[in-house]
This record gives sequence, C-alpha cells and structure tokens, in this order.
Amino acid sequence: MKEPIRYLENARELLRKSSIEDGYYTDKKYVKSACGVAYLAILEAINEYLIARGLTKKELPKKVEEYEKALKKYASAHNGKLARQFDILYEELHIAGYYRGLLSDVNVVKEVFKSAKGFIEKIKQ
Repeated sequence: MKEPIRYLENARELLRKSSIEDGYYTDKKYVKSACGVAYLAILEAINEYLIARGLTKKELPKKVEEYEKALKKYASAHNGKLARQFDILYEELHIAGYYRGLLSDVNVVKEVFKSAKGFIEKIKQ
C-alpha cells in the first residue's frame, strides 16, 4: 500500500503551503486540495484491497455507494467497521473538507488525516 501513503504525504505537503494563524489554516485552497488528495488516498487503498481480493481494475467501484457496498461485501471480517469509517471519512474529507471547504481548524484537520492513515493501515491487513 505504498500508493495510498504517497497520496497522503502529498496531501500533507499541500497543507504545509497554507499559513496558520491562531490555530487555523488561512488559505482554504490548500486545505480543500489536501482533503481531496487525502480522500483519493482512501479510494486508492480500497482499490488495492479489492484487487487483492480478486477484482479486476474494470470491476472497481466508480461511485461512493459502490465503494460502500464493496466494503460491506469484501471487508466483512472487520464487522462493518471499515464501511462505517469510510462513510465518516467521506463526509469529513470529501464533503466537509474538499467539496464545501468547511475545515480550517488545524487540530481537526490533523485528526481527520490521522483517521485516514488509520483506515489505510487497517485495510492493508
């Protein structure tokens, strides 16, 4: 799972481009971009997991709902925890962070990125 970690590191590099004032990122553009790349790291990790389970690249999910179904089907050994964590990361990284640009608190962003890394670590087991 080198590629998802590389994506996550690229996301962190984007965050470093924004200055911080009073515990908040001041440049929304970099935070939004970083959240988008971190979300792509999650998708890449799931793709690698599914390929390792026998799916072809052509069979990989293309929509968030398909990713949710695939996790429930192929990652059932995790008792639905990965699917729930994916749902949360989708809301936090993709919707709040990237799409709506609602994340700016440094500690919140760091926690979300920490959760993303934890998800990647869990899914590679």
